[in-house]
Amino acid sequence: MRKFLLATAATVLLLAPAQAETFTPEQKKAIGEIVRQYLLDNPEVLVEVSRKLEEKQRAEQQARMQAALKGHGDLIFNNPADPVLGDPKAKIAVVEFFDYNCGFCKRALKDLQKIVDAHKDAKIVFKEFPILGPGSDEAARIALAAQMQDAQKYWKLHQALMSYPGRMDGKTALAIAKKMGFDVERLKKDMNSDAVKSAILTNMQLADALGINGTPAFIIGDQLIRGAQGYDRLKDAIEAVREKASDKAGKKG
Repeated sequence: MRKFLLATAATVLLLAPAQAETFTPEQKKAIGEIVRQYLLDNPEVLVEVSRKLEEKQRAEQQARMQAALKGHGDLIFNNPADPVLGDPKAKIAVVEFFDYNCGFCKRALKDLQKIVDAHKDAKIVFKEFPILGPGSDEAARIALAAQMQDAQKYWKLHQALMSYPGRMDGKTALAIAKKMGFDVERLKKDMNSDAVKSAILTNMQLADALGINGTPAFIIGDQLIRGAQGYDRLKDAIEAVREKASDKAGKKG
């Protein structure tokens, strides 16, 4: 019981510093030593605390995401500034936040094509999210400028930029775009346009609202999938959205 009380007192010291003034330096030192020994003797306590913290963080993340989906749903799923692969009117959206210098984004590239091929009611919404340096920012702005110039060729350019084996930057992106027949001078102009800058800023703000700080990150329905977890994980999320929509339609009927 004495150890429990002292451990509780130590927690109070950590969580409420103002209450620490009621203890002398000697008492604080004694409490610290007892708590340390208690945790060494009972390491399972740390495991339980870690589990509780993870549960709390997941709940907070889910609440944050639900608030973002409610407040910014149209910008997340149907922003006309975003490039789209598949039927733009598809009922299910797979939203990807990505960076052209992200190795895991490169790994996920084949999964996106597979989704569009296998799920005709799904579309890919690309969120240019350049967080890996100036080269990434240049490439993202060039890609969006290319989308403005010829939306039908965006996917081909996206694949080429994502498949490039080296570090992607503006110079490389322009060279690739030139080989594909894009008007490079127009790209240079449009990549610095307010429309392109606004599109990327919007994506940055959405990512912040959703709690996204890495790439790739996928939004499918009300699920946030972090990292390149493979086609099956994305497929399961798509099927969950489809099933939810079916249940809702059934209730209305």
